[in-house]
Amino acid sequence: MATDASPPKASPDTGPAQPTTEEFVEVQASAEFAELRHAHRSFAFPLTVAFVLWYLLYVLLSNYAGGFMGTKLFGNVNVALVFGLAQFLTTFLIAWFYSRHAATKLDPKAAVIKSRMEADA
Repeated sequence: MATDASPPKASPDTGPAQPTTEEFVEVQASAEFAELRHAHRSFAFPLTVAFVLWYLLYVLLSNYAGGFMGTKLFGNVNVALVFGLAQFLTTFLIAWFYSRHAATKLDPKAAVIKSRMEADA
C-alpha cells in the first residue's frame, strides 16, 4: 500500500559534533596518543605475559609434577588446591591493579584527547 505522505523529518542531533575520519587519524598520529598507547601497553602486556606464564606453570605442574601438587599442606588441602585458588586471587588482583592504573594514568590522558577532539569538531 503506497501513501503520498512525506517521510518523517529527522530530529535535530542534540549530541556533540562528531570528529571526521581525518581528525581521528591526526590524533592517532599525535605524540599525545602515542604516550597514552605506551602507558596502556607498558602495563597490560607484561602483566598478561606474567599471568599466562603463571597459568601455564600451574597446568604443567598439574600434569607433570603430580607428587608435588598432591602434597598435603593441612587437612585435605594440597598444593594443587592452593595454586588453583591463587589463580583466582591473581585474576582479581590484576583487574584491581589495572583499574587503578587506568584511573590514574590512562583516563586523564584519554579525557584530554577526547575533550580536545570534541572542542575541535
